[in-house]
Amino acid sequence: MQVKITKLPGSCIEIEGELTYEEFAKNEEVAIKNLSANIELPGFRKDHIPKEVALKNIAEARILEEMAELAMPKAYMKILEENKIDAIGRPEIVITKIAKNNPLGFKIKTAVLPEIKLPDYKDIAKKIISVPTEVPTGVGTSVGDEELENTIMDIRKSRAPKVHTAEEPLPNPLLNKEREKGEVKKEPDLPPFDDEFVKALGPFKNVEDFKIKLKENIKLEKETKEKEKTRLKIMEKIIDGAEIEVPEILVQAELEKILYRMESDITQMGLKFEDYLKHLNKTKEDLKKEFHKDAEKKAKLGLILHKISEVEKITADPEQVKSEVAHILEHYKETDPTRARLHAENVLTNEKVFQFLENIQ
Repeated sequence: MQVKITKLPGSCIEIEGELTYEEFAKNEEVAIKNLSANIELPGFRKDHIPKEVALKNIAEARILEEMAELAMPKAYMKILEENKIDAIGRPEIVITKIAKNNPLGFKIKTAVLPEIKLPDYKDIAKKIISVPTEVPTGVGTSVGDEELENTIMDIRKSRAPKVHTAEEPLPNPLLNKEREKGEVKKEPDLPPFDDEFVKALGPFKNVEDFKIKLKENIKLEKETKEKEKTRLKIMEKIIDGAEIEVPEILVQAELEKILYRMESDITQMGLKFEDYLKHLNKTKEDLKKEFHKDAEKKAKLGLILHKISEVEKITADPEQVKSEVAHILEHYKETDPTRARLHAENVLTNEKVFQFLENIQ
């Protein structure tokens, strides 16, 4: 199969070519069978119409179209393999010539993984990690008594009966009048902080055990935030120094993720996303424009992490992937196993790339 490949702007290519009629004709039997399954004729059961009868009831043009629909996906995959094309997203396939006993002409437009020129990412990571923090080592992630007590107070308040603030209208109009007179209680009665209270929160033996574990959790959370800050600095510097043309299809995919997460958060709050948009006086397209730069940055990050993993030959541990896939399918039973595996491989590989950058000497 002879094809002509032309580079287009936006990290896209156009593939133009012809499929020989011999190759195209291999799909005729299946095409006729598929189309005859939708024919209803007196005296014949569906799926049991003889070929000769079916041909009299199906237009030749419709058979050729079905043959093309069957042929092109296989031809496309063969073109990608033979020409070592890293295509992404769904291709746009246009049939340019189709006739009995003639080659099938086609044009395909698809996005491809862009060429990426990375800066010296090892040097960038080393310099950022070697810069001393603004506070003495350990102080930034240490947990003082006051911070611990404040967190405990927040937990107690979260378990207290809800009390309306002065700004909020109370459900009963009579209570609103009482509040004006200063007769409405403003602060809730906090539950006592004792062994019974902490045992109701989780597997804690007593108050002392709760304080020890809470302190450890606060410290771990602060360390995680510090690590995320460092990773963000490294990646922003690498993104700034990289030469990359991001395909719009990847940007749109990231935009869809951003809007999906936003819609999920709004729904969990008991609101309708459509009402939320009306309140903002915006449409989904407005939000896409607002978040386009964020989505482009996320797409760049994904491509750069993939490129570094490729250069450094970093791959996810198969056992960890297997475990993560099992976890995903257990909690999200409708998830496609193949997509779950790809997601797990991507997340675990990216984590190993970050660890690699953090540990450069």
